[in-house]
Amino acid sequence: MDRQKKPKTSFVIGAIALLFLIIGYETALFVHKAAVERIVSLQEKPDTVYVVVKEGTSLEMTGLSSRPGPSGTRRDTLRARAGRSEAAEKVLEKYAPRKTEEFIFNPNTVSIEDLQRLGFSKKQAESIDNYRKKGGVFRRREDFAKSYVVTDSVYERLAPYISIPKLDINKADSAAFTTLPGIGKYFAGKMVEYRSRLGGYSFPEQLMDIYRFDREKYDGLRDLIICSRPSPFPIWTASEAELAAHPYIGRAAAHAIIIYRDNTPPGERSAEGIIKAGIIAEEYAGRFNKCVFATDRSQSSPEE
Repeated sequence: MDRQKKPKTSFVIGAIALLFLIIGYETALFVHKAAVERIVSLQEKPDTVYVVVKEGTSLEMTGLSSRPGPSGTRRDTLRARAGRSEAAEKVLEKYAPRKTEEFIFNPNTVSIEDLQRLGFSKKQAESIDNYRKKGGVFRRREDFAKSYVVTDSVYERLAPYISIPKLDINKADSAAFTTLPGIGKYFAGKMVEYRSRLGGYSFPEQLMDIYRFDREKYDGLRDLIICSRPSPFPIWTASEAELAAHPYIGRAAAHAIIIYRDNTPPGERSAEGIIKAGIIAEEYAGRFNKCVFATDRSQSSPEE
């Protein structure tokens, strides 16, 4: 008959140690879960600070709600969210259910805090902000979707709320022009210079008057710009030299316009009349007729 073997002491000790290890692990999980739930539950609850002020003492702080206290004292309560530790912030970042809001925003200027309100984590919001700080620009709504922290589902949710203002070519400076695709310092300077010569752009296609500013370059930015109404060019009161400086007029036509003005009754003078008189070169006639000019009665009132 075989003698029943007893388990070795080392095996028993090992088994007990393993049991305690399992219990410890489960306990740690429970404590961690409880701590996380506690931190998350308190994220929207402000801390309460009680300030006891003796009778006759003025309270320098503002925003406090006063209530009578015992023994001739006044108890003032200030409610505010106290600063959290870095560890608590990391817990909230990882475990707290993220609340999302929808509101109109410009991805080029929206703050980190508002990006978090839109549903991004703090790390994701800071990543978008770092891209902007390095010179990154979201020119079109679709550009925002190209950011690696913007998932397809997030973009679909936020796309209707993305608002990127178009660039007004009559108000932008050269620095603003360089934010447009294909526009460097050279073309930005030329766009400002040509606007000055025109007295303001009357229509966006005038950009293609600029040397080497071709249709391809224009088509690459046409959806990103607007052209506000410029101040009317004072064609009926400008000097001959001022007229000659206009890109569509020149020296010879400027002199002819002076003659036309002197020999045409007020109220009958018009840009169309100048064209019919053959004063403006045929290659410029169409663009000249689309310019915003003052009426022959006032330099400031636009011609209808």
